[in-house]
Amino acid sequence: MGAALLSLSVTSCGEESASGTSTASSSVAATSSAPVTPAAAPCSKPPALPSSVPTFSAAPDKADAAGKTFVATVHTTCGDIVLELDGAKAPQTVASFRQLAEKAYWKDSPCHRLTTDGIYVLQCGDPTGSGSGNPGYGYGIENAPADGAYPAGSLAMARTQDPNSNGGQFFVVYEDSTIDPSTGGYSIFGHVTKGMDILAKIAKAGVSGGGADGPPAQPISILSVAVTEKKA
Repeated sequence: MGAALLSLSVTSCGEESASGTSTASSSVAATSSAPVTPAAAPCSKPPALPSSVPTFSAAPDKADAAGKTFVATVHTTCGDIVLELDGAKAPQTVASFRQLAEKAYWKDSPCHRLTTDGIYVLQCGDPTGSGSGNPGYGYGIENAPADGAYPAGSLAMARTQDPNSNGGQFFVVYEDSTIDPSTGGYSIFGHVTKGMDILAKIAKAGVSGGGADGPPAQPISILSVAVTEKKA
């Protein structure tokens, strides 16, 4: 990542993060009649980092995803996280995500960053685990919120200060966050439909070694990603 505290970014050869403050989400105390959400299952041991990482010469044609909706199932060492991808609002981002999933770009890659103070995200998508990896190409920002609001469950791209450095790293928001939009913001290209309990578990464990920004204390790695088009 190579970014300052609470800046959702990566180094110049990768992708970035963000900065800002968060808006606390309200909560309602559970009553005896309220349904109980099952606790996330225990995490398995993360695999070793991949010995080689594929790279690509260019981003795929955004027409591959334009106007379409996709469902992505991210199989992780802590359970499945299911995402809905919005190709109408972010066609280039979704086309890229789909291609990287199909090419097993994220196989055995760790989620390398958790932020817990001001913005609340888990950042993944770098097979090197360093925060500076990228798939060999970059592209511009799509569908960044003008007001800087990233609701819990949002799925967005990480990048460097270069607005055209979106690539393979992405983040999921586990608690309502506000990120300063003055730098251009971050491409929201979908949302979580299943697995928020897993994100809550990772967030609750905090950052490895303490602090508010760094590797999650509870390791979580992506094993594989499957993407299918959602039919009307």
